[in-house]
Parts: sequence; structure tokens; C-alpha cells
Amino acid sequence: MARFLAGVASALLLVTAGFFLWTGLARRDSIVPPPPVALAALTGGPTSAEAPVAADAPQATEKTREQKRFSRYDHNKDGKIDRDEYLLARHKNFAKLDTDHDGKLSFEEYAAKAVTKFATADADHSGTLDATEFATTRVVRKVRPRCAPAAGAAKAAPTTGGDDGDEGQ
Repeated sequence: MARFLAGVASALLLVTAGFFLWTGLARRDSIVPPPPVALAALTGGPTSAEAPVAADAPQATEKTREQKRFSRYDHNKDGKIDRDEYLLARHKNFAKLDTDHDGKLSFEEYAAKAVTKFATADADHSGTLDATEFATTRVVRKVRPRCAPAAGAAKAAPTTGGDDGDEGQ
């Protein structure tokens, strides 16, 4: 029985200590710095009304991403996208690939860019690529920042993509 009472007393003591620790941490000052306006008021510096506004601050657009996308497809601006408007980009891409303009896409026309890339990479004209030559065929893609970089920030360096040589053909 004495063990039971000692266990209950120690459990209550731990719960009480945890409660005081929890409330003590909640009363602590915030680690997050105050916003610039409040910081300026505290330090006697210029407030937001007195501070100069950045001329190149990004402006919010009224159109959403989907509205912009819809607008790009709706060429006659009638508020509707018909089949021809929807497939216009595909027709343009097909026309670029169909070099003999016969309305048919042969494998040679489809793979022309890859054939040229292989011939350029084959430095010794052996008809095969060794590891060094193959490394020159990698796709280099630019990294798009997730948010606008701060003024004066360095531009992102291009990174390498996959090594399959597929360039969206």
C-alpha cells in the first residue's frame, strides 16, 4: 500500500512540475523579432510612413494562374476555347517537326534533334559514344526560384537534369 501511495504522490509531483514548466515557457518573450514598423517605433527610427518605398516591389496581379492560362488559349477572346484553339500549340509543334510538309511525321523528322545531338557529341566520328562523349549530351535546366530573390541576390546557377537525352520531342 505504501508503494501505491508513493507512486501516486510522485505522479502528482511530476504532473505539477510539468504544468509549471509549461506555463513558464508560455510566458517567455517571443523569439520572433517584431515587425519593422514596431522595431522602428521602439528604436526611434523612421516608421513605415516615413521610410522610402521600394520602387521595384512586386505588384499583385488581378488574374489568377488559371485565368492567365485560359486567356493564352482563348485566341479570339470570346470566353470559350474551341477545339482548334486548344490544339493550336500542337499544330505549331507538329509543323516545326514536319520538315518536308507532307502532313506526315516520319521517324527521321521526329528524331532529327536527337540525331544532330548524337552527331555533335560523337567527337571521334566512330558511330558510338564513350562515357566522356555521352556526358556532353546531358540536358542543362535552369533552376526556377520558388519566390522572388531579394535585391542584389546572386542568380541561380544552371543545374543538370536527367541523363536520358530526352528533350520533350
